[in-house]
Amino acid sequence: MVTLEEKKRVLILEDDFPSAVYLKTILVKNNYEILDIVDTGERAIQICKIMKPDIILVDIMLAGRLTGSEAAVHINHYSPESKVIFLTAYAEEDMIDYAVMSHAFAYLMKPYRAKEILATMRLALSNHMSPKKSVLIPLANGFMFNTQEHRLYKDSNEIPLSGKKLKLIEFLVQNKNSSVSNEQISNVLWGETKNASTLRSLIHRVREVLGSDIIENINGVGYRLYSE
Repeated sequence: MVTLEEKKRVLILEDDFPSAVYLKTILVKNNYEILDIVDTGERAIQICKIMKPDIILVDIMLAGRLTGSEAAVHINHYSPESKVIFLTAYAEEDMIDYAVMSHAFAYLMKPYRAKEILATMRLALSNHMSPKKSVLIPLANGFMFNTQEHRLYKDSNEIPLSGKKLKLIEFLVQNKNSSVSNEQISNVLWGETKNASTLRSLIHRVREVLGSDIIENINGVGYRLYSE
């Protein structure tokens, strides 16, 4: 049980009210402070900007515009010290990708198990690893990639990337100024070789988001991303 001196603040992001009340009951009995129960990612982001919870319990599947996974990526930007614990009935690859991008501490499967939740929260709060120094990689056309935050910027403005788009940019940054083959990219992004049209489609979508063509197509070889 958390002592009074160690009382920590928790935000619950869950759109199933009975489940949220169950979580609150467990946590209050164990002397956690519940900042709020919210049912949309947008509201959770607003609260985190101001209140900086110690822990956020995030249900991945929400009814609002943002999934819990997407909200967690934004929350990590505004409140990087908050520990995110995902709660979900689904263990899909894209959701795990989001867990990595949002630096989530844990990924717990439903149905809720009180002992597991409390043990995970205790571990999260005891995890005081020193933050790593951010490294900014300058890229062509004024873009910068932060290797610690896993975020792409242009002129100090973050470019919203997630899922396969972010993994593609990160892999190309890791191999900047060198060409990588379609097969290499496919194995990193999908774990298997995809046909050329699938990769071209993804790169086209990335270029649309960037509004700039910083990914060079090397005919017959693959792709390359230049640094300054």
